Amino acid sequence: MHIDWAALGQVFGVSLVVTVGLVGIFTLGIVGTSPRTGGSADSGAGTGASALARSGAYACFALCAAAVGYGIYLIVA
Repeated sequence: MHIDWAALGQVFGVSLVVTVGLVGIFTLGIVGTSPRTGGSADSGAGTGASALARSGAYACFALCAAAVGYGIYLIVA
């Protein structure tokens, strides 16, 4: 039996990079939807994420869903 170590290392490297990237993007989505703290209770600041941060967070979640969908497509096809 012959093992192609170069191909195995390449698959490992790509898997590692994609996994870390996907977790990073998902983390950005979570941070974008989290409520902000540190503002005064009277001013109303700190009660929620801004519209731009929320839109970016939803884009991150959509990118994660697209990556998962593409992975399922590759497995099924």
